[in-house]
Amino acid sequence: MPGKNKKNLVCASCGKSSKTKINVVVKEEVIEEKELEVVDKDYDVNPEVEEECPKCENRKARFWTLQTRAGDEAETRFFECTKCKHRWREY
Repeated sequence: MPGKNKKNLVCASCGKSSKTKINVVVKEEVIEEKELEVVDKDYDVNPEVEEECPKCENRKARFWTLQTRAGDEAETRFFECTKCKHRWREY
């Protein structure tokens, strides 16, 4: 039984333990690979707003924001037209 200040490393799978911290190697084996299927890759989570596209003049666009400058400045708003997929930004 280890002393109060001593610690053992114990494998959760096989129960093998090591009293030293030197040369401890942790390995993991992947037993089964699973494939992921993309159900709808065109699914868009960005909200749709009324914003005129400068290219085709469509009145609907999706938007998202991103901090592109210093933290004390406003975020940049990006838009994508729902019709022609043209992208533009607004500062």
